Amino acid sequence: MNAAPLTDFSRLCVHTITTKPWPLAEAVKHYAAAGVKGITVWRQALEGLDPAAAGRMIREQGLTVVSLCRGGFFTAATAAGRREAVSDNLRCIELAAAVGAPHIVLVCGAVPGQPLAESRRQIAEGIAAIAPAAAAAGVRLAIEPLHPIYAADRSAINTISQARAICRQIASPWVGLALDVYHIWWDDALEQEIAACGREKSLFAFHVCDWKLTMLDPLNDRGLMGEGCIPLRQIRGWVEAAGFAGFHEVEIFSNLYWAGDQHAFLARIQEAYLGSV
Repeated sequence: MNAAPLTDFSRLCVHTITTKPWPLAEAVKHYAAAGVKGITVWRQALEGLDPAAAGRMIREQGLTVVSLCRGGFFTAATAAGRREAVSDNLRCIELAAAVGAPHIVLVCGAVPGQPLAESRRQIAEGIAAIAPAAAAAGVRLAIEPLHPIYAADRSAINTISQARAICRQIASPWVGLALDVYHIWWDDALEQEIAACGREKSLFAFHVCDWKLTMLDPLNDRGLMGEGCIPLRQIRGWVEAAGFAGFHEVEIFSNLYWAGDQHAFLARIQEAYLGSV
């Protein structure tokens, strides 16, 4: 059964990467003016800024910092590379705490040519290594499974089941999942896997966009909600039936939309949110 249509923007969050041409201060101003209530901040949007001051600016405009993107990339061909990845993620935890983000989205990494089983072992070790620091800082770690087309070089975690296995292995309430419809919609066990996340209290984040039938670039040609084939309301229904009551985060990588008028794009996002999510 599909979820009921949305009627307001009280749970709408937009990622700063979605309106990439806007610097953080401009994105905050325009999101707030449009009635958007949440913002997910990408790390590059904070470059050159005081993160604590940025967090205050966001909250003063009436926005909630929903998450920080992104940490992860734990895999490496050398032990030194893996140690540096852990160090970078510890810095990311400090950044999230400073800006006031309750969790970090983890894109876990992969090494081309390295067996996926080895990459997954390295990912589990990397997350386990930073989990105590995350707990001490009050920042959760949200593992994001990526579509299998990214298994070679971006993430060896490609299903909810694989991410849940890492969560069970680490066994920390500070480690859970971020579910992005772009990456998970194809899974024939999707409803059951989402329900399992609910039972395990591990569903930290929910991202929306769409999968276009004709795609120019699998990374930077995501669709606006309603432009593709993802059953968004059905998946939202499953997510909310699992107990998730957080923000619906719009995350769209799109060379097409980045090249256009961002004010018009934000208006289309809001229209699509009510019409399709």
